[in-house]
Amino acid sequence: MPPLRAVPPSAGLPYAERAAGERAEAEAAEHYARLARIAYLVLAPSLGRNRRVLTAHWLAQRALARGRGADPGEVYASVRLRVLRSAIQAELPVLRPALPRRAQFPPLVPQVWGLRLFPHSCGADELALDQALSEVSGPCRAAHVLRGLEGLDDAEVCRVLEAAGVAEPRAALLEADSLTAPHGLLASPEFDPCSLQVRPADPVRRRRRGRTFLAGAGALLVCGTLLLMPGDGLGGPDPGSAPLYSRHRTAERALDPAALRRVPDGLWRSSTRRDFSVWPTRGDRTADTRLLRRALAVWARPGPAVVSSATPGTPDGPPMGPPQLLYAGEVGAAAVVLFHDGLRVVRYAEPRNADPSGGAALDFARVDGADTAGSGALVARRHDGRVRYLTAPWVRWAGVRDLLAPRGPVRPLPRDRNGVTDPLTAPEAAGGRSDCRSWQALELREGGAARLMTDLGELTPVRLTSGAPSAPHDVAGRAERESWARTACLLPSVRSSGVRSVNSWPYAKQRLPEGAGDALWLCTRADTWRGTGSRVLAQFQAPPELSGGEGAPGAVAARAEDSPDCGIRRPRVLAGVLWRSDGGRWYVLAAGSRQFASLTATGGVEGRAEGRLLTLPAAEGVRPRLAGLLADGGRAGSLH
Repeated sequence: MPPLRAVPPSAGLPYAERAAGERAEAEAAEHYARLARIAYLVLAPSLGRNRRVLTAHWLAQRALARGRGADPGEVYASVRLRVLRSAIQAELPVLRPALPRRAQFPPLVPQVWGLRLFPHSCGADELALDQALSEVSGPCRAAHVLRGLEGLDDAEVCRVLEAAGVAEPRAALLEADSLTAPHGLLASPEFDPCSLQVRPADPVRRRRRGRTFLAGAGALLVCGTLLLMPGDGLGGPDPGSAPLYSRHRTAERALDPAALRRVPDGLWRSSTRRDFSVWPTRGDRTADTRLLRRALAVWARPGPAVVSSATPGTPDGPPMGPPQLLYAGEVGAAAVVLFHDGLRVVRYAEPRNADPSGGAALDFARVDGADTAGSGALVARRHDGRVRYLTAPWVRWAGVRDLLAPRGPVRPLPRDRNGVTDPLTAPEAAGGRSDCRSWQALELREGGAARLMTDLGELTPVRLTSGAPSAPHDVAGRAERESWARTACLLPSVRSSGVRSVNSWPYAKQRLPEGAGDALWLCTRADTWRGTGSRVLAQFQAPPELSGGEGAPGAVAARAEDSPDCGIRRPRVLAGVLWRSDGGRWYVLAAGSRQFASLTATGGVEGRAEGRLLTLPAAEGVRPRLAGLLADGGRAGSLH
């Protein structure tokens, strides 16, 4: 539907020669749909779509019946003003220190018995706009409509709002600035109360009201019942789900357990790709239609009793079509269902006995672009400091390795026939040295590859790698495991931030003053599934005998967020620390990656060094600024 023009097409017709009755009828025919749309958009979405439709028609009819004026433009403006004033008043609470307004109560006419009326549902953009409108005030909605649908400038919008009884029109305009959806969406069929879908109301509830009416309550009791009706009057099929928002053929099919996509076992062997899309449907409750229906209903409409979480940057809306069923079965004391819709993995969990008083959990994680390594496992259940994984069908062996014991063995981790592992201890949530005594990582073997994965509080375990940003690889060998033994306890700083992988690599080795041994400089980069929000840490690892042992975490010398440093786009890094020797003397130590030709320190200590290592005597507490000359002639500062 094309956007409505700012001025109704009939505003320039010669009305002067017409009789007042003919003019009112013409205006009603010309402007009625537009005025009803304005009323529908300004009315509070919390009324429910059925009541909004009826109230919008009622307000438009009342305003047109009272419209008078010689000039057609003036007639339209005055009628629009009445519609706006009434729609804003309809949101006011009935119990307030003022006389109630008629618009605050349900309309007497029009009424439709036994049916529910809804505008036609459109796309996700319209749903997002309707949700945004529900979170702002009535004056804000009116300002947005006057701007976007009526095409008025801000000065005229303020004048109209003031005439409609808005106390602070400027504040309403400022609030409307937060609505960033295109104005053209206001002309969508989603907000047209004159083009409707019809659904039957609940017949059981209708019969009950009929008996109440026949018992003598009459029209007064019916009106009271209408006032107490929730939203659209439609309940979900499960106590954990909220009332239905709308009915749409594709959306309804997405909630049908029979329409779930099920991948046969063994398809991954012949597929050209290995990711979540070729995971077979597994679990001992894949035929439990009731469980699947509850899981889909809660996904689409999570109620207030559902504990929901989503990794940063992950949309938590309903499925856009029938998702893929990855798993449905019992994991410990919970029944777990895992879905994949191409963009996200969604986990639903409830008590094994389906007792609604035990609550339900719903988790979302973004997994677009997952490769073989990124789709190697999912968290099936996390409970009481223990975590269990569902592994990919191509994983031939699973084990547990303590990152803080690099010389220790890896022990096998048993799995059931569906690929669900036994519980293993979740990594410590705290990063302090006194708390981080063990870090249990999951080791998966597939073909000739052995991959280390760790739990950072999300549905997808994080892959751990080593090596320069241009060629990261799976952790292998004693040296890389020893490096990760001193890096693992820094991982809580990137916990629950949507991390996909963490790469840690030594970029410099530096001889310490006074013969204290060699220190390592490492750069640790955590990349996310969404691309943004990466975290970078530059760490300084003094010799173990000087810093508390081989498992002691390194010192964070610098950190940054959303920085290309230490990554494939810009693999360079520069950082420095203030270090105290055993003799009590202080030094500024700095190191850069191989891209640096010389380093300079200023501010509290002055000095320059050729090459990418810098050592300068310093006083306690100084905070110098570091910079470097690059081999290609450019200059760069330290990571911050």
